[in-house]
Amino acid sequence: MLVEASCTDAVVTRSETPHGHCMSVNFLNPFKIHSDSDEGDGSIKYTISGEGAGSIFIIDELTGDIHATERLDREHKTFYTLRAQARDRHSDRLLEPESEFIIKVQDINDSEPRFLQAPYIGSVPELSPVGTSVMAVSAFDADDPAYGSSARVVYSVLEGEKHFTVDSKTGVIRTAVSDLDRESQDRYDLVIQATDMAGQLGGLSGSTTVTIVITDVNDNPPRFPQKLYRFSVMETAPPGSVIGRVKAEDADVGENTDMFYQIQQQQEASAFFSVTTDAFTQEAILSILQPLDFETQKEHSLVLEAQNRFLDPRFSDLGTFRDQAIVKVSVLDVDEPPKFHPLSGIIEVSEDAHVGSVIGIITATDPDKANNSIRYTLDKTSDDEIFEIDEESGEIRITKALDRETSGWHNLTVQAKEADYPEKVSLLSLRIRILDVNDNPPELATPHESSVCEDALPGQLIQTISVVDRDEPMGGHRFYFRLAPDPSAEHHFTLLNVKDNTASVHTHRMPFDRREQDMFILPILVVDGGTPALSSTGTLTIRVCGCDSTGAVQSCNTTAYVMAGSLSPGALIALLVCVLILVVLILLILALKRHHQGHLSSDEDEDMRDNVIKYNDEGGGEQDTEAYDMSALRSLYNFSEGSEAGGDSTLATQRHPLPQWFPGAELDFSLFKDYISRKVRLADQDSSVPPYDSFQTYAFEGSGSSAASLSSISSWSTSSEQDFSQLGSWGPRFRQLAALYAGHKGHEESQSS
Repeated sequence: MLVEASCTDAVVTRSETPHGHCMSVNFLNPFKIHSDSDEGDGSIKYTISGEGAGSIFIIDELTGDIHATERLDREHKTFYTLRAQARDRHSDRLLEPESEFIIKVQDINDSEPRFLQAPYIGSVPELSPVGTSVMAVSAFDADDPAYGSSARVVYSVLEGEKHFTVDSKTGVIRTAVSDLDRESQDRYDLVIQATDMAGQLGGLSGSTTVTIVITDVNDNPPRFPQKLYRFSVMETAPPGSVIGRVKAEDADVGENTDMFYQIQQQQEASAFFSVTTDAFTQEAILSILQPLDFETQKEHSLVLEAQNRFLDPRFSDLGTFRDQAIVKVSVLDVDEPPKFHPLSGIIEVSEDAHVGSVIGIITATDPDKANNSIRYTLDKTSDDEIFEIDEESGEIRITKALDRETSGWHNLTVQAKEADYPEKVSLLSLRIRILDVNDNPPELATPHESSVCEDALPGQLIQTISVVDRDEPMGGHRFYFRLAPDPSAEHHFTLLNVKDNTASVHTHRMPFDRREQDMFILPILVVDGGTPALSSTGTLTIRVCGCDSTGAVQSCNTTAYVMAGSLSPGALIALLVCVLILVVLILLILALKRHHQGHLSSDEDEDMRDNVIKYNDEGGGEQDTEAYDMSALRSLYNFSEGSEAGGDSTLATQRHPLPQWFPGAELDFSLFKDYISRKVRLADQDSSVPPYDSFQTYAFEGSGSSAASLSSISSWSTSSEQDFSQLGSWGPRFRQLAALYAGHKGHEESQSS
């Protein structure tokens, strides 16, 4: 099958490829396919299939002409692959194998260059030399770079060409001048244009805006806004007080504005003032370094210098990056309190200094022009009145004896006041150190007591003796030991001095016999090395004890045979537990005894006007007068006559025995009547008795009652015909009663007979 394309001016012939036919077509001119078997009678029908068939490309079935229905865009699709068929119109049978062909879209310059990465922002340091690269821009042209010059782009500067240039081929932007100044203008906006067709006439173009920021360099030194600053400060301002702040200006930005300040060292004012830099505000902070004195100097002048912290050597030719200003500080007068001279606060005095002696003089003056007189006092809370100070001269004297061993240091607070203005007060802390003198004799460190075995060998160490001395000599302690004369022990022991200010006691001869002497008192004389030397005598008690083969003490005559040190901890604990239990038992018994005695004492102390005596055993009847003392039941109280109305209410009691009751005796109840009447009178006269009737019981019935007595006590006087023998069958408790009544009845019968 023949595929051919026709143009207005010429026909483009086909080109054979392994895949079919390939041709370039003009979108506006048709091309056609033709079969060799086509005789022009219209029996052959031409069709196409593939990319864009029926939509973008259509074919005339009769002639084979192929037409494009829309404008083709090479930038969208560069070629189309189609297949052509020649078929019998009636049977739709392929007359020839289908032929594949490619339609390639020919490019035209219809796409302008575009800056795909816009907007562009670049930066360059100020004062950069000419030709310094800033940044590069790039434009893209969608046309076919292989077809003519449609995609060849060149660059140019439309705006800002005075300060910057652009490379026409690479798009690199460079500085055109060397005096770019950020402080004058910190940014530039350039318009860059890209044109295709290599910039020829008729080419398409596109543009973009490029912003170039001018960055700062340290090309400006700090500058003080004014050359003279004035400040004032009170003369009483303490060191460290801030006087004021000063700031130098710097046209740069960022770290290029960092600066520091300093005072010219050759000036005298640098000794009184200091300057620091505020890291946030870059201000100079002036402060006082030493106390100021109006009377000495009223005004101070100093030179303050500001300098950049980070210098750029490239701009050293621009001059020194520093500036100076003068600062004048006026000192204001204040009525100040007294000042001490000198300010040293330590006085040393020996502890043997006499009472009333002067140990030091305190001096204070009025720093003001008035020069008022000064009065001195001691703060009473600072010490225990051991020292005093003269109010006018400031002399400090001793008022009590000093003792370094009691207190080695004393703290005093001296007050200095102006005589005319006592509210102006200054304080001085004074420390007094008491120097040591040798006034304490050495003493044995602890009360020493030791033991020695009966069979101890000569030269055996018994005890090491140490000494304490409350003094503290400058050269250290040195002690000397020796035995004081003692006939009982001088031949048995020896004392050796040791270099470390101790002494050791050794046995001198053997043997010891505790039956003859079981204890030795060894006097030891200790002498110190002070001036004058002091001494003391201590005693060491040495007991003679029996020891085992290993030398362990077993028993001493004056101590227990088994020492507590030889007992095991378990045995000691058991012994303590037993002692504790014994103590608890003793306390418990004492508590129970006291409790029982408390009950008895409460019963005894109870005020009972009537005594009721109870017997738990039955008696033998009225005639049984031997088993019990009936006089206790017949006792009564006799009240003195002085207890009448208006007299003393205190009653003196006396116990009188009732007369014995014998059979046949005439009964006399006058005593009972008198007793009852007295009780009634006392009850009527006693104002403390509650206003109600009281019922009182008496142990004896009287005679003359119409109801007669119900008691069995007087039943012996009547003739009873009762038989009491049957009481013995009631049990052991009634047998004795039956025997008593039976015996009483036999006695009556014998009397009647």
